Amino acid sequence: MIYGYIRVSTDKQTVENQRYEINQFCKKSVYVVDKWIEETISGSKNVDERKLGKLLRKMKKEDILICSELSRLGRNLLMIMGVLNECMNRDIQVWTIKDNYRLGSDINSKVLAFAFGLSAEIERNLISQRTKEALARKKAEGVILGRPKGSKSSKTKLTGQEKKIKDLLERKVSYSAIGRILGVHRLTVSSFVNRHHQILNN
Repeated sequence: MIYGYIRVSTDKQTVENQRYEINQFCKKSVYVVDKWIEETISGSKNVDERKLGKLLRKMKKEDILICSELSRLGRNLLMIMGVLNECMNRDIQVWTIKDNYRLGSDINSKVLAFAFGLSAEIERNLISQRTKEALARKKAEGVILGRPKGSKSSKTKLTGQEKKIKDLLERKVSYSAIGRILGVHRLTVSSFVNRHHQILNN
């Protein structure tokens, strides 16, 4: 099937220009759009939150997605490349009018596949590097990173359940049974009771 995808960022923009461009292209190339998908949403929105995401999930091998230009697929390069990469991996073709772009199974697409993988790896490395630099800066400023050695978090899975645990203990319910009731291991109950012995016995 051939799908025509149209996206505008605001309701003040018109979809008709994009529709006209796609129709003119199809007319010259003797193609017919089987289904149109239109949406008014920012290109910065996650693809899964858009009609485009729903469309991609239902498209099949050898289907064609036509849009006026690549920028209709997303606001930034990585988002666009992500969409193109998914399409290529599933043998879905993407054609754009203004960019004269054709994504298929040719050598250009294989070069793009390499670029997609490289870009993703670079992005992961950049994120990792930024995280390491931020941690190094905090350490240099004297900030203690992580939980102090030997300390334990004041909150546990049973925090806020003191009254219920106290009632169950007063009714002579075992740690194992309390664990099953509250969805935790009996040792978690035992540890909690030992740490909050004073509260639970008041």
